[in-house]
Amino acid sequence: MNQKLIPLAVLAAALAACATTPAPNGALDQARTRVLSAQGDSQVATLAPNELKNAGESLRVAETAWKEGGSTTTVNHLAYMTGQRVTIAQETANNLAAQAVTTGAAAERDKMRLAVRTDEADTAKQQLAQKTAELATADAAGVRDKAMVDRSDARVSNLEMQLKEMNARKTDRGMVVTLGDVLFDSGRSSLQPDGSRNMAKLADVFKRNPDSKASIEGYTDSVGSASSNQDLSGRRAGAVMAALVSLGVPATHLSTQAHGEEMPVASNDTPAGRQMNRRVEIVFAQ
Repeated sequence: MNQKLIPLAVLAAALAACATTPAPNGALDQARTRVLSAQGDSQVATLAPNELKNAGESLRVAETAWKEGGSTTTVNHLAYMTGQRVTIAQETANNLAAQAVTTGAAAERDKMRLAVRTDEADTAKQQLAQKTAELATADAAGVRDKAMVDRSDARVSNLEMQLKEMNARKTDRGMVVTLGDVLFDSGRSSLQPDGSRNMAKLADVFKRNPDSKASIEGYTDSVGSASSNQDLSGRRAGAVMAALVSLGVPATHLSTQAHGEEMPVASNDTPAGRQMNRRVEIVFAQ
C-alpha cells in the first residue's frame, strides 16, 4: 500500500467515528449524574431497589433515544422522567428510613411534612416579615388595597415553591404538574403505589393552599381508537381526582377534562414519543 495513503485513511476513520458520536445533551447528562449518585447511595440502594431500577431503565430509554437520533424535546422529556424516578427512589428511601426511627402515625406525618416544608417555611417567613414592615409604613388609606395584593402575591409565590419539588412548570394557564404514565398500568386507570405518593404530595399542597383550584387533564398516545383513548384519558383524570378527594381535597376545587390523543407533546411514531404523550396534567389556576 502507498505509505502516503495511510495517514489519510486513519484521518478518514477518525472523522467517521466522530460523525457517529451524538453531541452531548445537558438534560441527559444531568439525569445520568443523578442516577449514578442515587446508585451510590447505600440507603437508596437498600431501601428503594425497585424504584432505583425504574430510574436506571428510564435512563437507558433516554440514552437509546439520543443515540438513535431522537429529537432534543423527546430526549429532554425522557431525561426529566428519569429525574422524577430518581426523586421517587430517594423519597421512598427517606420515608422508610424515617419510619424506622419514628413512632406513631402522627409523628411520622409531622416529620415528613417538616422535611419537605422547612426551606419553604423559612422563605415564606422572610417574605412575610418584609411585607409586614412595608405595610406598617404605608399610608393608612392604601393599606387595605396593598395588603390584598401582597397576600395574593404571597399565595402565588408559596404555591410555586411548594410545587417546585414536583417539577411543575409555569405557563399562561398557571402552574402545571405533569404526571407520566408511570402512575398507571398500560391501558388501565387504577393508580399504582408510586402514584399514591404523588397524590399525597398534591393533597398536602391543597391543604396548605385552601383557596387553590385545579383542572385535572388526561391525555393518551394514538394507539387504539380515538373513542377508546378519549374514554381512557377521562377515566385516568377521574382516578386522580377521586384519589385527591379521598385525601381531603374538596371536590368543588377540582374539575376534569379528557383530551384523549389530542394535543400530543411528541411524535407518536416512536415508543419514547408515545410515553411522553401518555400523561395527566394538574393545572393550578392563576
